[in-house]
Amino acid sequence: MTSAQPPSTDAPWTPLTVEDLTDLFGDLDARWWLSGGVALEHWLGEPIREQANIDVSTLPGDVAALIAALPAHLRAWAVLVDGLVAFADVPAGADLQTIGVHDPERDAWVLQINVEDGTPDRWLYRRDPRLSIPWDEAVLDVRGVPTGAPGVQLLWKTLRPRPQDEVDRETVLPALSDEERTRLRRDILSIHPHSTWAIHFRSPFAPAKASWNRKKKG
Repeated sequence: MTSAQPPSTDAPWTPLTVEDLTDLFGDLDARWWLSGGVALEHWLGEPIREQANIDVSTLPGDVAALIAALPAHLRAWAVLVDGLVAFADVPAGADLQTIGVHDPERDAWVLQINVEDGTPDRWLYRRDPRLSIPWDEAVLDVRGVPTGAPGVQLLWKTLRPRPQDEVDRETVLPALSDEERTRLRRDILSIHPHSTWAIHFRSPFAPAKASWNRKKKG
């Protein structure tokens, strides 16, 4: 068991760079990709806003390989229902969704690892596995870096958009191809029809449906 005390979730961020991540993970026999706001910026090829953190995503079977590739002084902490747990102490079968990587020397977070779902052939949307996309469409090679497709990254932000998510949408949406915008519209209306973003796509002929994720009353 790990005796170190969990760091504060309010500790500051000193994020790794995209170059750091490619140096660490580029030669691994594991699936990983940039995700979140940094992925959108990398795909766009220009800054969108100040990025406070940096995310990568991976699959459950590849988490250990990514963590093993980290510099020895960094510590990985799984975000579980009961709080932060050292990755080495995570119970077997735990539902891993987010892992924070912390630098104890600087008392700063440096990376967030998101655990997503997929099969050998397709990426699966963890919030609704009815949505699946071939890997070469869900994760793009952008200047040599595996990068989450912009439509997928925006979809993750759709459920509960924050102010920074609104900035991302307003910046990235015009840069999408017609096909990408059509797919995003379809996915939002079918999976997150009650999102505030759905009103940008809905018409009188596309009424809201029961959301897969909407909490039941009572």
